[in-house]
Amino acid sequence: MSLLTVTNLRKRFNLEAGFFARFGRFVYAVNGVSFSIDRNESYGLVGESGCGKTTTARLLVRMYEPDGGEIEFGSGDRQGNIGRLRGNALRHYRQKVKYVFQDPARSLNPRMSVFDVLVSGYLHSGIDRGGISKEELRERAAAALEEVGLSRTDLDKRPSEFSGGQRQRISIARSLLPQPELLICDEVVSALDVSVQSRILNLLLDIREKRTGEGRAMSFLFIAHDLKVACYFCDRIGVMYAGRLVEEAPAATLWKDCRHPYTMMLFSSATGLGEGHFPEFRAAKAKKPTEVTAGTEGHGCVFAARCPMAMGKCFTEDPPTKRLGEGHSFHCHL
Repeated sequence: MSLLTVTNLRKRFNLEAGFFARFGRFVYAVNGVSFSIDRNESYGLVGESGCGKTTTARLLVRMYEPDGGEIEFGSGDRQGNIGRLRGNALRHYRQKVKYVFQDPARSLNPRMSVFDVLVSGYLHSGIDRGGISKEELRERAAAALEEVGLSRTDLDKRPSEFSGGQRQRISIARSLLPQPELLICDEVVSALDVSVQSRILNLLLDIREKRTGEGRAMSFLFIAHDLKVACYFCDRIGVMYAGRLVEEAPAATLWKDCRHPYTMMLFSSATGLGEGHFPEFRAAKAKKPTEVTAGTEGHGCVFAARCPMAMGKCFTEDPPTKRLGEGHSFHCHL
């Protein structure tokens, strides 16, 4: 049963900035993206920097307003379009969908204690908490810290007293405090050492398993540029390039049965595999995505300029959607 359903989501930004910038040339950061996340599922969005992953995530929490498409949250009678939410309804939604940022050092206020960091958003959300006492709130904050592997004695410390991995644990604890139904993890391990990355990933898996056992199932949107990390953590993966979702498949099978040339390139970059079969990928990796302007929207494959297997129609015709069994689809002329 779907918890979140995204349909034909679009967001564009003016290509130039500043007061005297010309209007009319755009970057299509998110260009017709559709996917869904089921309850208790971890869905990964993977791609190079600038492909639109973070913009998509920020559209989901209304940090940006979309130019088109729909985002529906909930199931059955509770499902609704979040674009229509205002006031308290939007604040309630943002308590159910929490965001963990990439850099914990920049997302934690260094002047606040860990306790204040954890509860400030909870207290100032504008939602009636039913007169919760400060002692009960402190107990909840301590429980959230212990859930991420820290101690309740850390509540009175400052973020600067912790390592990068510990700060990310504090960020996760802050997001867990309101008991969200969906946790958006935006490159949560990319700024950490490799040894620390595995601990954070295993922590998130443990939290998911524990909450499922307690009947408090929580879904994840996991954003990453490393396909290996995403395949380890996620149930399903969507591969993004230049604002479009080019392939979607179960994580367990994507690595051995990927079909889109861009997905193949990502795997060859991550593992070194594939270059023997596709030596042209070395040259493709060095190329940068072409500029996407208003005049080129919807004409041809967005990866055609870098694809070593591109044909003539790849530059002029939108690729069709092809399906390979349960949950696996890709957009390619080949």
